[in-house]
Amino acid sequence: MLTAEIVECRACPRLVEWREQVAREKRAAFRDEEYWGRPVPGFGDPSARVLLLGLAPAAHGGNRTGRVFTGDRSGDWLFAALHRAGFANQPRSEHAGDGLELHDAYVAAAVRCAPPDNKPLPDERDRCFPYLVREMELLARLSVIVVLGGFAYEAAWRVLGTAGHVRPRPRPRFAHGLEVDVGPLTVLGCYHPSQQNTFTGRLTEPMLDAVLHRARDLAGSPST
Repeated sequence: MLTAEIVECRACPRLVEWREQVAREKRAAFRDEEYWGRPVPGFGDPSARVLLLGLAPAAHGGNRTGRVFTGDRSGDWLFAALHRAGFANQPRSEHAGDGLELHDAYVAAAVRCAPPDNKPLPDERDRCFPYLVREMELLARLSVIVVLGGFAYEAAWRVLGTAGHVRPRPRPRFAHGLEVDVGPLTVLGCYHPSQQNTFTGRLTEPMLDAVLHRARDLAGSPST
């Protein structure tokens, strides 16, 4: 089973050491919680037509909760926007058992372990490629990939090539609002909902909403 393989992965020594160190030392605000401290698989609707691809789990977010984007500020922005666009049944997600359900959407990260300084190395990204390829194969109805940031765009582009999709040349540069067709799929660019972007106004709620509504329209997802 793919999820079990991801959770047991120890292919990147630097990431294994870091994720487990964070899980032992913890952040003071979460000192009474048991951290996940392992690779974080994707989650969502297995019939999803929209995939949202992030960078990696946050040290005290997904690495703590065991679910990507869950329990951190980036996730607060993302899940609120997914709720507004009709992809989520609730606007917040703080832990894996909080009742969040995604409809026609699936969320994953290019790298499955929390990296030091939130900066995975290229070889670490490459070792995770097979997991993303297989996840995309399991998402049989997939038609739209929303890449959250340049790192996710690079990963998605290489994975799409590995999967045999014909990619346009030259490759379009990543930009917020980017829209490019790759075989039967459409890739949409969106700035990552990190605090660095949301606090500075580089990414606003209307900007994020516009990308998700475009994804919904392209995929033919039902509006709510």
